[in-house]
Order: sequence, then C-alpha cells, then structure tokens
Amino acid sequence: MKRNNFLTILVLLIACFVVVSCDTTTTLEPQLTLANMTDSIPRDGGAATLSFKCNDTWSVDTLGYGWVKLSQVSGIAGDATINVTISANSTTSTRSKIIFVSSTNGQARRVVIRQAAAIYPSYNTTPKAPNATGMSSTATQLIAQIKLGINFGNTLELKGINADPTEANIKFIKQMGFNAVRIPCAPDYVGKAKDSPVSKIDPAYLAKVKQVVQWCVENDMYVFVNIHWDGGWLESKELSDFKTPETKRQSHNYDPLSLRKDTVNAKQKALWQQMATSLRDFDEHLMFASANEPNAESVAEMKILLTYHKTFIDAVRSTGGRNTYRTLIIQGHTDYISPDNFAAFNDPTPNRLVFEWHTYTPSSFTILSNDRVDGGWDDVRFYWGAGNHSTLEPNRNCSYGEEAELLSGYNQIKTKFIDKGIPCIMGEYSSQRWNATSKFKPLELDKHNKSVDDWYTFNTKQCKAIGGAPFTWDTGGLFNRATNVVNDQRTLDAIIAGSK
Repeated sequence: MKRNNFLTILVLLIACFVVVSCDTTTTLEPQLTLANMTDSIPRDGGAATLSFKCNDTWSVDTLGYGWVKLSQVSGIAGDATINVTISANSTTSTRSKIIFVSSTNGQARRVVIRQAAAIYPSYNTTPKAPNATGMSSTATQLIAQIKLGINFGNTLELKGINADPTEANIKFIKQMGFNAVRIPCAPDYVGKAKDSPVSKIDPAYLAKVKQVVQWCVENDMYVFVNIHWDGGWLESKELSDFKTPETKRQSHNYDPLSLRKDTVNAKQKALWQQMATSLRDFDEHLMFASANEPNAESVAEMKILLTYHKTFIDAVRSTGGRNTYRTLIIQGHTDYISPDNFAAFNDPTPNRLVFEWHTYTPSSFTILSNDRVDGGWDDVRFYWGAGNHSTLEPNRNCSYGEEAELLSGYNQIKTKFIDKGIPCIMGEYSSQRWNATSKFKPLELDKHNKSVDDWYTFNTKQCKAIGGAPFTWDTGGLFNRATNVVNDQRTLDAIIAGSK
C-alpha cells in the first residue's frame, strides 16, 4: 500500500514538472514587421498602403489628424493592412504627419508622410517638343555678339512712369550704337497676377511684353526679359500681411527659417510658365533672367535663392519648343554664388546659363541723392577718378570705389565665372549727373562732368575687356523716348568710347 502511494506521488511530481517546463518554452519574441519610413504624397493628394505582421494587439496614435485618413487605427495579432488616404494640400506650405504604430508587445514604428504645397495650377498646358531651329549658339557665343545694351527702365515694370516702348524707340536705340535691350517686367505687380487667387497674368500684359520683344527681334536686336522688383514678392512679404509675431520675424524670403519658401517657389513657377509659354517661339535673340538684384547675403540665404533660380530654369525648360535651348540668366551676390552652383542646377541643356551682376559703385557718387543730414547713408559725392578730385570741396571727392577697387571687381567676375566657361552680363550700370540748376550744384562742374564721363567709359571698357556685355540703365534721361532724341550726349559719347 505504501509502495502504491509513493508511485502515485512520483507520477504527480513528474506531471507538474512537465507542465512547468512546457510553460517556459512557449514565450514568443515581439514582432512588428512594419519599418520606419518616409513617404512623399503628391500635392494633389493620393494614397499609401502599410502592410505588416504583429504578434500582439496594436494601435495608432491619431492625435492631430485631419488631412490624413486611416482605414483602421487598431488591430489584433496577425496580418494587418492600413490604407492611408491623403487629401489635396491647399495650404501655402509643405506639410508632414507621423503615423505612430505601437504594439502591446513593446514594439513601435513611425511612418512620416510628407506632402508639398499645392498653391497654383500648372500653366504648362501646351508643352511642345524641343525645337532647336535658330537656337544653335551657346550662351558664350550669344553674349559675345552683344556690343552695347540698354534698359527700358521704369517702363513695363512700373505703372504710369514711362510710356510703353515703341518700335521707333527700338530703331532709334539701334541707330545710336546699341544692339541689345533689357526689358524689366512685373507680371505680378503690373501684370495683375497679384489680383488673381491663382496668380494668372493679365493676357493684355503678356501681349504687350511680347510685342516689344517682337520689335527687338525683327530689328536684329538681342533682348532679355527679367522679372524685376515686381512688388517685392520674391524678396520679402510686407509685415502687415503676417498675422503673428513669429511669422513677422520670418518675413525675409531668403531666410532659411522663412515659412514662405514654398509659396515663393510656387509663384516663381506659375509666373515663368506663363511668361515662357507666351514668348516661346522667338529664336535665340531672346533670353530670360530669373530675378533682379536678389539680396541673399549669406551662404544659407543663397541656398534658398538657388531654389528659386532652379524653379525658374525648370519652369522655362518644361514648356519646350525653343525654350528647351534658350539662354537663361542668373543673379546672386558674387561672394556667395559660384560656378558649382550653376552646375548644381542640372540644366538639361548644357552651356546655356549666364551670370548677371550690376555696377553702381561707388553708390554715393552714382545714385545717392541726400546727404547724411537728410537721411543719406553718406554725403553725396561729385568727383570720381584719377585727376578729377576737387580742391574746392574735398568732402565731395569719392573716398572708395574708384579705378583700382572697380578693376578688382571686374577681375573677380572674370576669374570666378568667365574663365570657368560661364559668360556674364553687366545688366545695369549708370551714374547721375548734376548741373547748375539741379538739387546739388558742384562748385567745379567741369571736374564733375568729367568724373561722370570717365566713370561710364571706365566701366564700359572694363566690362568689355573681360568679355562681359554692358547694359546701361536708362529711364529716359539718356534718350527722350517721346521724341527719339539724345538728352545726354556726354553720357552717350562716354559709353561709346568705352565700347571701342
């Protein structure tokens, strides 16, 4: 009897041991096969599918969702699929959302959904196949054909300042020795795109620009069209348009922290798609320029500006036809832009990019109209260049920006760009000339006039010497556009002298 009891107890102990052993061998490793990832969704909306396995219950943190819709937000162990639907982005900024999936087994994954802004419709509605007819010249060959250029300043880029250019103006300018014209434009400000919720340019404005280009090309004049100041949309937003102190501090559009980079790129694309399509059929006599005197003043700010230039290049090229091969012009501060930046644009058409700079040095001589006591950054200077300084009013002599400093700048342009195969345009240069009846009256008027003559001749000559193309800035002071007569013969003679 005792033996039977012992055997019974032994069997029970063995059974308990087996049960305990089986319990310890059934523990599973936590499983959640979904990977951390980033997915980009088109600005018009779209969908994504997240498929995974999990060996425990799981859930999604949906806090703050709105534009991201999920087919399910929780589940049990086994195979799982989440269908993600994203609505169109009608905001002015790129947006992102994190889908955070976690399981009670301790595993967690994150999926970042990103979506670009959708602000304006595409205006590249009639792209054409590439057309190389009349577009055989490289940018270097094209710029070499420009003898002298002139601006139609304060005209198509400003309202009510000067009358629209006429064909008679074009022919007269050509007779005076110029074979190229720069046409500053303002499709947003004057072309009324700012009044359109989708940035559509007034067709009448596009037709006006096209007519002036037509006259230039028909008279064998080279011409380049740029978007000028244009209300300042490329540079910075008016502070009154910002609703919070945080966004006011980020009003500068080249600021890497700015909230408006996507908006600016969207407008740049919309405007240039329209401009490029309207002017697409002209041959290589026509060039486009992305901007005017962009004030990006650091490496970080230049990186933002370069995205605006890249948008310009891509917008023009996308319209096809002759725009596939058109020469395009880029600006930037010479300390922060380089040939490497040009290479990084990845322009699909090689050797069709130009660098543009402007010369108004020394600005207290060329453009300043008030002394310090009246709010000027310096006192107005009358006398520039070797042999032209005044002994009667030495405080009016230039203290910087004379021959040696200007020559150093031209050498920098040559070394940095032209010698590296990037041709250059001096898109603006000019200097005011005072007289006996003007606001300021130089005591040594002869020396002042010779200073202005020498400044024009020197800058024209040095630009030509390095292989650049000089474009005088004129708003009607050099030529009277109403009568087609020369207003300032001395300036014209000085420019012509520098071009020989």
